[in-house]
Amino acid sequence: MATVRDIRAKAGEEPITMATAYDAPAAEVLEATGVDMTLVGDSLGNTTLGYETTLSVTVEDMARHVGAVVRSSEDLLVVADMPFLSVGVSTEESVRNAGRMLKEEGADAVKLESGPHTVELTERLVELGIPVMAHLGLTPQRVNEYGGYPRQGTDLEGAEEILELAKAHEAAGAFSLVLEHVPSNLASAVTEALEIPTIGIGAGPDCDGQVLVFHDIVGLSERSPPFAKQYGDVRERMAEAMAAYVEEVESGDFPGAEHSHETEDLGDLDDLY
Repeated sequence: MATVRDIRAKAGEEPITMATAYDAPAAEVLEATGVDMTLVGDSLGNTTLGYETTLSVTVEDMARHVGAVVRSSEDLLVVADMPFLSVGVSTEESVRNAGRMLKEEGADAVKLESGPHTVELTERLVELGIPVMAHLGLTPQRVNEYGGYPRQGTDLEGAEEILELAKAHEAAGAFSLVLEHVPSNLASAVTEALEIPTIGIGAGPDCDGQVLVFHDIVGLSERSPPFAKQYGDVRERMAEAMAAYVEEVESGDFPGAEHSHETEDLGDLDDLY
């Protein structure tokens, strides 16, 4: 089974693969294909729970889905995303919520949408034995502040802030860093400056690894961000299968004889009428 030390050791040595998973079937697929890590992302709010943003996702939601992924995989390193306001309100509450993902649900680490306010928290969590993946650049929990999901670090001031925060979280003990929707040359500079691995999503090819949302990879999403790549068309295949099922039920072709059985032990059921 992969560990956070294994992931750290890959920095600058070999590409790290990471994809989200929100349930048992997705975890089984990732496990079978040899992905290094999975993130049980709060993006499940968009992909699975029907919310417009991630802000409505609760600690209970995350715990339920983290547990499902953990129970369905043996070799994956499972990272639990900490949802909006589950950390940062107080150190005690932050530790309790993050610790629950490891203690009760079996996750290997947590991910924090990071900023100046999470440097000390990262250090405290790591002190307690809770591995932390930091996340800089576009942090979707700030959607109301951003007014959408714009690229980050596009001017010198913003780029310098991301670089300094990356160094601060590394010093605080984070074992890796997600860089989302930032210019590729900034991601390259951050990767070069750090000893811990960077995991890019919309951050170009020079990060130590890449992460995408499971639904975007397999083609289950109705819409995908511009930095994602669709490797399959599962949504269309599912629609075709469901349409075929509906057609056969309506025509009487399903269920057929091979899908049913009779037993003589019931005798003449006409007597029951």
